[in-house]
Amino acid sequence: MTHLGYLLAGWGITLVVFGLYGWAVVRRGRRMAGSVPEGERRWITSKGEDHGG
Repeated sequence: MTHLGYLLAGWGITLVVFGLYGWAVVRRGRRMAGSVPEGERRWITSKGEDHGG
């Protein structure tokens, strides 16, 4: 394998691993978000709710 081949393989493997990890984190977060009561979801603002700014 040439130097370019090792370089491309390294970058390719790294991107695939990070992509799979990101996908798993988002999937788990979406699954867990359903278990949080609606009134305690701090990252979501409901209609008419004013937090100031």
